Parts: sequence; structure tokens; C-alpha cells
Amino acid sequence: MMAETKESQLLEESLFIWKTGDVYTNPTEVKMSQLILPCHANHRGELSTGQLLKWMDTTACLSAERHANCPCVTVSVDDIDFEHTLSIGQVVNIKAKVNRAFNTSLEVGIAITCEDPSSGMQWKVCNAFATFVAKGKGVGKVQLKPMVPGTSEEQMEHSIAAERRRMRLRHLETIKALVSSSTIQNEPNSEEYQSAVPAGKTRVESIELVLPPHANHQGNTFGGQIMAWMESVAAISASRFCKGHPVLKTIDMFHFRGPSNVGDRISLKAIVNNAFKTSFEVGVCAEAYHQEVWDRKTHINSAFLTFVMLGKDGELSTLPCIKPEPGDGERRYREASARKKIRLDRKFELIQKVDEDDVIYHVIGPTHSKGSNFQDFVLLASRRVPCADGDPYLIALRSVSLPAAPPTEDLVRSEVLCAGFTLWEEEDAQTRITYYIQATPGILPYITCNITGLSADLCKIIEACHKFLEQNKDMTNVAL
Repeated sequence: MMAETKESQLLEESLFIWKTGDVYTNPTEVKMSQLILPCHANHRGELSTGQLLKWMDTTACLSAERHANCPCVTVSVDDIDFEHTLSIGQVVNIKAKVNRAFNTSLEVGIAITCEDPSSGMQWKVCNAFATFVAKGKGVGKVQLKPMVPGTSEEQMEHSIAAERRRMRLRHLETIKALVSSSTIQNEPNSEEYQSAVPAGKTRVESIELVLPPHANHQGNTFGGQIMAWMESVAAISASRFCKGHPVLKTIDMFHFRGPSNVGDRISLKAIVNNAFKTSFEVGVCAEAYHQEVWDRKTHINSAFLTFVMLGKDGELSTLPCIKPEPGDGERRYREASARKKIRLDRKFELIQKVDEDDVIYHVIGPTHSKGSNFQDFVLLASRRVPCADGDPYLIALRSVSLPAAPPTEDLVRSEVLCAGFTLWEEEDAQTRITYYIQATPGILPYITCNITGLSADLCKIIEACHKFLEQNKDMTNVAL
């Protein structure tokens, strides 16, 4: 029964029945299904992430070219969170379609599911968003035609694509701002840090010769191949750190800075940037030595991969600390902390922009209910700027139902009846914030956990809010 339900959901996502009876299919949609063979798997019998990245890039590129009607090259692939692994004998299904076309670039949404042929069951592996640029016969870029959404779901993705593009363009600025406000301990004295692993011991360097099978139909090195090479050296660096075989959980954005061609040498370097309690980040970069000028290299890609180490019982293992190298190592250490903060801040996802003042978010967070670790909300957030001097800035929240974000088995769907903030400017350097909420008995665990002596969490929240307001006091319109 579960298999039938999931299959029907997948069918509804790709097909839309018009009133005339005709079946609508997105003209840019491309599907790929691959049976996972031993040659695609790692030592654990699971699908190699590098191989999956190759298939994802191929499918997305074909979708982009269907819309552009000309060759396209990969510019970037957004952050990827892997929810499940895939094993030998299973089938990986990849679906890609263009969400939105901008002037010369376009966003392609990629959905990956796994299928068990013996039972017919399917489950989600991950979603990703890739950006491509169209390349014509000449040197210049191609002006793309607009993408016209055909269903309400496509209209939603079309609207959100603009917000995702804005976040990509501002990503580097956000990292720099977080790093500039952070500090790093150069010589920790605690016993925990005395046994820290020197980052230099995790350094890995490798080189690959670009051969014709590694090139795409345009003669450039296939983007999926470069990502696969990068994932491979990152995995080696990770294994040196934890002295085992870690599991890749997330990939921060792949960003292609330049092309490479057949005959080039691709130099790959990886190192552990920072280690947290149960996860650690590996930074990896790819540089090309072109066959015409061997004494000059070009930086063509960078990415940051987060790994975890699982114990025999499948639980997350506690990891040692990392001792960064002086100079650039300390910078990478701070930047890794900043990226982790950004990932935590992305526990919410913008899923629909109603208008300039009203947006709908999907929020995931911990729950105090027994037997469940996480809960989720679908919230309508409305903000109102002051009408006149002396009026407050208002932010209102309430739960809504949205077909595009149905409840799932993994999360407890919760509700906010009515909540909000008022921000009153009392003086030039002082703002009073009032929080309102319509509460039910279910909210009591969140309140009593602070009343009964666990107020440190509440204190940290208040301090973080105060710090945020201080850092953004010069902004005329701050969205909280």
C-alpha cells in the first residue's frame, strides 16, 4: 500500500491533467533510471556519491539544453543533503526539469529517489538545484527565452528560484561577514584540544589526466566527472581524520570558475577544515594545468563536504578536534564554522512567496514529544511596516495547509495557532520587542524546561537576538 501511495505521488508531480483531458508534461523534463551495479559501488556495497553526481549532472544538463536549444555548461550545484544511501541491486531514479530561466542562466531542479525492484517501494534520496549557462556557437552567452510554468507546483518553484538565485549571489558575502565577527583559539589548553588531530595529517593531493571519455559533447571536461574526482579525494582526507570509513552527509555548493579540456591535468587537493562534535568538514579544490601552458594553473572548482562517522550500532560517533594550520588553515577553520551556522539557519525553507509582505515557510525543529526527534511547521509569515512614526513593526505567524508541503512520516506536523512580534522604537539606540503567542497545553514543555533550571537555552536565544539587532541596527528593513 505504501509503494502504491508513493508511486502515485511521483506520478502526480510529473503529470497534470487539463480540463480537455490532455496530459501535461513539462517539456524540459528529463528522467534517468540506473541499476546500481558493483562497478558503481564503494567498499560497503553502496552507490558511490561521485557516480551519483555524474548521473545528476548529465540529467540536469540535458534538461537545460532542452530549454536553451543549445549546449549548456554547469555553473554551480547548490547544497545537497543526502537522506539515504543506495545499495547494489537497487535502482536510482533521477528527474530534472528547468524551474526558471534568467537572462543567460537557468536553474534546474533535480529530484533523486531510490527504488527497490523486489518490493516496488520508493523513497527520497535528495534534492538539488543546479545552475547552467547557455553557450552558443560564438564566444558570447545566449539570451534565453522565459520559462512558462504549467502547474501550480511549477509556478511555486518558478517564484522561489529568484530567491535562491539571490542567496547564491550573496553566499560569499554572508560567509565573509560571519568570519569577520568570529574568533579562533590558537592554542587551546584543555585536554580535549591537546589530543587534537593536526590538519596537515589529513591533507590529500592527487592528479588526473583528462581523457576523451571524461569530456562532454562540447569537448570540455564533464562537470560531473570533476565533482566525482573531488568527492573521491575528500573521502580519503576524511578517512585519514577519523581512521575509518565515514559517511558523506552534505555537500556545500560546487562552484565552477572556469573550464578545462581534454589533455589538461586536474590537480585535486583536500584537507579537513574543522571538526565539530559529530561531524566534520573537508574542503576540496580542483585546479587545471592546461596543455598549452604547463607552468600556469587555473582554479576551476571548490566545494566543502560534511562527513559523519557511524558506530557499530549506527549511532553518530564523537569526533576528535582538529588543529588548524597557521594562516590559511585558521581562515578555513573559521569559514567552516560560518558554513555550519548557515546550514543550521536553513532549518527553514521558503516554499511560497505570496506577495512582498507575506511568505510561507517550512520549518523543521526539535520536539519534546516522546518517540520523535523532530517536528515541522508550515507557517504563513506576514510583516507590516509602521504606518506612521511611533507605530510598531509587526510580524505575524500562523500555521497554514499547503498541498506542496504535505505531512511526512519522518516528522510530526505541528501548528502555531497565532503568534507574532511587535518591535517598538523607544529611543534611537533602544528597541522594545514583544512576543505574543496563542498557547495550548502542548506549549508547556517548552516553557517549563526553562523554569525548572534549564534557562541557559532561553538566555542564549535572547543574547543571539540582541547581537543580531546590534549588528543590523543600521538596516532600515530587517526581516526576522
